[in-house]
Formats: sequence, structure tokens, C-alpha cells
Amino acid sequence: MKKFLFAAILPLMINACTWVQLTAEGEAVSLSSAGLVSDCGRIGRATAKTLGKIVVVERGGGRLQEELLTLARNEAGRMGGNTIVPESLIVDGQQEFGVYSCPR
Repeated sequence: MKKFLFAAILPLMINACTWVQLTAEGEAVSLSSAGLVSDCGRIGRATAKTLGKIVVVERGGGRLQEELLTLARNEAGRMGGNTIVPESLIVDGQQEFGVYSCPR
């Protein structure tokens, strides 16, 4: 009975976890699209990577995307950027982002 209960609750516990916290630098970074950064200067690229699955449980797409965006915002903030643009799809828990400095 205990094994069954643990197996039923494990996916809920994993989806409730937030592995990545937004830093002070990351708070100043916003998400944009490629069409909206024409007046911005490109600083570089940030690669965000997190776990796509934990043990044998696939992680939810929304939670995975949220963590990748947070990681990219944190990295862009460290680089001196204030805007990120997704440049790839999520593959094996990894996604590429362009980092820009845009006028505010």
C-alpha cells in the first residue's frame, strides 16, 4: 500500500517543485520575440538547460519552459542584457536564447 501511495504522489510532488529561482539581475530581463528587437543591440547567446525528466517521470512542459526562461533571464542579466528571445525549441531540457540590450 505504501509503495502505491508513493507512486501516486511522486508526480505531484515533482511538478510542484521549483528548482530555479529568479535573481535580482534576472528580474530586469524581459521575454520578447525576434520581430521586436530590431532597435536593440545583440549581446550574445544564453543556453538554458534543466532536467527534462526526473528518474522516470517526464516533467510537465509548462514547468520546464518556465525554468528555462528563468535560467535564461538570470544569464542575460549577468551578461548585461535586458531582453531575451528564444532561438530554438526545447530539446532534451535545453533551449537557446538571444540576449539583447534594448532601450527602455
